Amino acid sequence: MLGFPASAKRGNLLAALGMGLAILATIFLYKDNNGNPLGNHLWIFGGLLIGSVIGTMMAKKVKMTGMPQMVSFFNGMGGACAALISLVEFNHLSHTGLEGADPLYLIIIFLGLIIGSISFSGSMIAFGKLDEKIKDKVLPGQQLINIGLLSVILIIALLNSFDIVEGTSIVYVLLVTSLLYGILFVLPIGGADMPVVISLLNSFTGVAAAMGGFLYDNKVMLFGGILVGSAGTILTVVMCKAMNRSLTNVLIGNFGGGKSGVDSAEVQGTVKSINASDAAILMKYSKKVIVIPGYGLAVAQAQHVVHELETVLEKEGVEVKYAIHPVAGRMPGHMNVLLAESNVEYDKLLEMDEINPEFATTDVALVIGANDVVNPAAKNDSNSPIYGMPILDAEYAQQVIVMKRSMKAGYAGIENELFYRPNTSMLFGDAKKMLSELISELKKLD
Repeated sequence: MLGFPASAKRGNLLAALGMGLAILATIFLYKDNNGNPLGNHLWIFGGLLIGSVIGTMMAKKVKMTGMPQMVSFFNGMGGACAALISLVEFNHLSHTGLEGADPLYLIIIFLGLIIGSISFSGSMIAFGKLDEKIKDKVLPGQQLINIGLLSVILIIALLNSFDIVEGTSIVYVLLVTSLLYGILFVLPIGGADMPVVISLLNSFTGVAAAMGGFLYDNKVMLFGGILVGSAGTILTVVMCKAMNRSLTNVLIGNFGGGKSGVDSAEVQGTVKSINASDAAILMKYSKKVIVIPGYGLAVAQAQHVVHELETVLEKEGVEVKYAIHPVAGRMPGHMNVLLAESNVEYDKLLEMDEINPEFATTDVALVIGANDVVNPAAKNDSNSPIYGMPILDAEYAQQVIVMKRSMKAGYAGIENELFYRPNTSMLFGDAKKMLSELISELKKLD
């Protein structure tokens, strides 16, 4: 059900119900090797109550603009949980004696600790970046430091697993170094690559959870972890393909990490502005309008107003579609979720490969808060940091109207050539306010 927008909500609810049943079954049906039931019910239900209250409050209060941050935060909590499982199991093992312990069992404990810790600290840095509280930071010799630190972590884990180096304190050394690696791993990655990073960290959490399934010989936990890990990996590959970048480029390329890009003085052409009245006339007498949503739409909370604009235009006989770039917004599927919230019909949300051939027969392309995903520099400028990234071909529409607050560069930090094209007009202002004005002007033309 999660694979289709129309059924995704029901699928999510069923998944939550399934997890709830799994928790209750574990609490009330579990028995250890001696036939003893699970104890500590007060602690367990206390934790469930506290976690449920906090999670519900966060989910209810979060705005759609903050959804990527919340996803990253919750993913980090999953990584922390997996790391804690490894710490607890290592502590149990240390009390029974580490000597003679199965090396494979120790490797699984250490892998759960390492991957879970990296997922936790990396997700927290991603959360800070998405919330614009943490800036991109590249240290001198950053990649060498990262490779060296990861090598040290893996060597310590292997030596300890095979009794070459012993000591219970080694697990805390691994914990601290893994947390540090997670921070250094995400810190230099540029803002435009954050959708890929979120997917990658999500796969890390799944793999860490699968390690817990191995430890407890729990097939359901193992299966769930593998599903999350593999799905996150597939999504990471899809995101990389959408940006025409390898995963290595993402991890070391610092795409969107403060690059100044092309100076506006070097871009040929002039910027033309348009008012809401003229834009309304253009759209009223169009046969087809394609709306291209971006993060600016989410910031302005304009998803309901854009659906109203769609309704008004369709009453005038105008065909309206939405062009969705795979990395529009700040997490995979961000624009789809945003527009689904305002009851836009799913069959009007068209992916890049499907919608691009239609721009040549489109009267008006309305770009709302999108920037890098429509920048022709991705095709024309080999020196651009986004060169090679597939984009939405808005430039081929007869008229392009770009709705933005200002001429400020997008997430990748570079100038957009589209804004200077002769068929492009800029409608400056808050997206929600300007869309409302467009609707008002269209109604006046009746």
